[in-house]
Amino acid sequence: MSENQYVVFKLGKEEYGIDIMNVKEIGSYKETVKVPNTPKFIDGIINYRGKVIPIINLKKRFNLENTEINADTRVIIINLNEKQIGFVVDEASQTVRLNDNEIDPAPDIISSIDRKYIIGVGKLSEERLIIIIDLEKVLNDSEKSEIEQMKI
Repeated sequence: MSENQYVVFKLGKEEYGIDIMNVKEIGSYKETVKVPNTPKFIDGIINYRGKVIPIINLKKRFNLENTEINADTRVIIINLNEKQIGFVVDEASQTVRLNDNEIDPAPDIISSIDRKYIIGVGKLSEERLIIIIDLEKVLNDSEKSEIEQMKI
């Protein structure tokens, strides 16, 4: 039985987890520069350590109610192929360890589209569940291609 460590973040009241090995860095939110003719879920671009990277708003991507940016808002940076991408989340404040037996498969109610990036549901306690996702699979192939082709 293997144990993995996950970064826990919030979108609204819901908690999500991503494998810590996929996270390059978590930073404070910076105002983005809007880029014309990009998908609605791309907030814009930022200068991150000398590199210009696209910022994806996960709430918009998941069709959740968008909330205001505040002091708790974070950007999770991952590497996607050869490019770095940032994901805006409401809060990212802790890491947790879960064994394989503490993660159930994604429930049947999840559509086949969403099932691609939802790995399962982590059981932290009787009252606390986190949805384990793979940020690399949140975007479909055409969206990844569009981001890779952005002139930045």
